[in-house]
Amino acid sequence: MNIEQVYKDANALLDGHFLLASGNHSSRYLQSAKVLEYPKKASLLTDALADMIKEAGIEVDTICSPAIGGILAGYELARSLDVRSIFVEKKEGGMELRRGFSIAQGEKIIICEDIITTGGSALKASKAIEALGGEVVAFASLANRGFCKRVKGNDISKEACALPEGIPLFALDDFTFEMYAPKDCPLCKEGNSQAIKPGSNS
Repeated sequence: MNIEQVYKDANALLDGHFLLASGNHSSRYLQSAKVLEYPKKASLLTDALADMIKEAGIEVDTICSPAIGGILAGYELARSLDVRSIFVEKKEGGMELRRGFSIAQGEKIIICEDIITTGGSALKASKAIEALGGEVVAFASLANRGFCKRVKGNDISKEACALPEGIPLFALDDFTFEMYAPKDCPLCKEGNSQAIKPGSNS
C-alpha cells in the first residue's frame, strides 16, 4: 500500500505555508482526519497497521488514544485487532482517563495516534495509563513524521523524539518534511503568505 498516495488521494497531504503545533513553520502538512473521513478507507489502513503489530508478536488488551486527534485511528485499530478502545483527555500538564474508563493492573495497552510527530502527546497518554497500573507495550500511528524511529523504518530517532527507548513504534510510513523556526522560515521571508494552522481550526 502506497501510504503517501492514500494521503494525496484524500487531499490530506497539503502544500502551503503552515504553522505547526510546535510553533515551527512548514511548507507541507498532514491532515489525517481527511484520510479517516471514509470508514472503509480507514479500516484498510488500520488493518495493515494491525498486521504489523501481530507480525511483531505484540500482545495487547486495549488501544488508548489521546483525544481528540487520535480517537478515530485508535478506534479503528482496536476494531482491526478485536480489542477494547479507550481514550485519555487533556488536563493541565498532562492527560487523564475519564468517562468511566478503567484500567486493570498489568493491562497491556498500545497508545495510538493518527500522526506521531515528536510523540509528546503519546508520551503524556502513556504516563496517564502507567499511573493507573497499565503496561504500555507499543505506540502506533498511521503516519510518522520522522522524529522517532518506527519498526521497519529507515530513519533513526532524532533528539526531539519524546518516546521512550525500548517500546516499539508502529506506523505505516514516514513523512519527513522540512520545518523552520519562524525567524528562519523562507516562506515568511518571501513575504507572499502567512503561516496558517490547519488541524481543528480549518
